Amino acid sequence: MKIHPKCVPCLLGRTLYETNLIDPSKALKVIEEACKIISKYNLKDTCSAVVATEVHDATYSILGTRDPYKELKKSCNQTALALLPKAEKIIEEAQDKLKSAILCSIVGNVLDFGISSSPDNPERLIEEFDRLYSDGLGTDDTDKIKTYLEKGGKVLYFTDNCGEIVFDKLLCRELKKFDIHLTLVVRGEPILTDATIEDAHEFEFDKVVNQLLTTGCYAVGVDFDHLPKNLKQALDSADLIISKGMANYETFSETNYRPIAYLLRTKCEPVAKDMGLRTNINVVKVNI
Repeated sequence: MKIHPKCVPCLLGRTLYETNLIDPSKALKVIEEACKIISKYNLKDTCSAVVATEVHDATYSILGTRDPYKELKKSCNQTALALLPKAEKIIEEAQDKLKSAILCSIVGNVLDFGISSSPDNPERLIEEFDRLYSDGLGTDDTDKIKTYLEKGGKVLYFTDNCGEIVFDKLLCRELKKFDIHLTLVVRGEPILTDATIEDAHEFEFDKVVNQLLTTGCYAVGVDFDHLPKNLKQALDSADLIISKGMANYETFSETNYRPIAYLLRTKCEPVAKDMGLRTNINVVKVNI
């Protein structure tokens, strides 16, 4: 996805959010550096995630931390764990357990902070979970996903946020009811509120999936220019890719990897517009 004019104020707002988490006195320096980075790009031809990666990297350096969201991510995981029994019960009682697990995992996608549509705090999801789940799927290609799963083969699952990853585990359990080889892919380094290999180990994904991989580097979404060899091989041989969240969409939409299933909530207008959808809906969209 190419950067949209509305991405710029959103990106600047997110750097301020990070600054307020660590050292508000550095706000002006952070904004100055972010504007300097943004101004050097020909924005109409640049992937939004590429710009965001460089801006956040500079912000983290100024703030003197490589993980400004560390404590917030812990809170997200704790909130999700508090909701886990509810989500498990919903899925167990659902007629279509796969679709229900997909929807629960998308509801978890709202645990994203520093953007205008973010909840005030992770605990807000406890209040909002039922409403977000009852929204259902605004776009629903679940049957297309099932078609690929029924064929078996290799499936790659790219995670997004902490907290959300707790619900991803429920979905992975449903996916493994099919005869597939399932690989979970998390971020190679801490960035934003995204899940890393530490989260995958904490929630014992090794007991659910066949393989754990990382994106290999610091990047918003996936940096396809610096893929680890094992991830590149896995992508090239995948029978289905499942991409969670907006950052993964922003980067995967610039590639020809197919078939790919996007599971996300359209939390901002640029992503929704790029997908040809409305904002604030739960999305299951398969590109073939």
